[in-house]
Amino acid sequence: MRVLLQRVARAEVRVADAPIGRIGTGFCLLVGFTGTDGADQVSWMAEKVAGLRLFTDADGKMNLALADVGGSVLVVSQFTLYGDAAKGRRPSFVDAARPEVALPLYEAFIARLRELGLTAATGAFGAEMAVDLVNDGPVTLWLER
Repeated sequence: MRVLLQRVARAEVRVADAPIGRIGTGFCLLVGFTGTDGADQVSWMAEKVAGLRLFTDADGKMNLALADVGGSVLVVSQFTLYGDAAKGRRPSFVDAARPEVALPLYEAFIARLRELGLTAATGAFGAEMAVDLVNDGPVTLWLER
C-alpha cells in the first residue's frame, strides 16, 4: 500500500466538474494498492496517518496531529502510484491491484480512518477526477507498507 500525503490548507476533488469531496485544513491522500495488500496494511496506514504530527505548534515545531488541529482527510484512489517507468517510455501498472481487490481495500481504509475519529471526504473510485489543493507547507510524504 502506498500513500502520497500532502498537508493542505484546503483540497477538493471533482468528477465531471462537480465537487464530490472537499476539506479544509488536513491531508490530501493519494492511495494505491497492490494485489498482495490486506487488512494489516490498511490498518497500519490509517493509524500512521491519524498519528502523524505534521502541524506546527506554538513554538513552530511540527508537533501536532490532525485531531489536534481539527483537520480532515481527503482520500483519492490512485492506482498510478504503482506505475513502473524503469523501462521504456510507457509505464507498466502490473503491480497495481485490480479494481475488485483495490476497491474493498480503499473502502476499508476510509472506514478505518473514520473509526479513528477522522473526518474523511473521498473521491470516486475508478473515476476520472480533478484534484485541486492548496499546500500548507510544503509538506509531502511518501508512505508505504
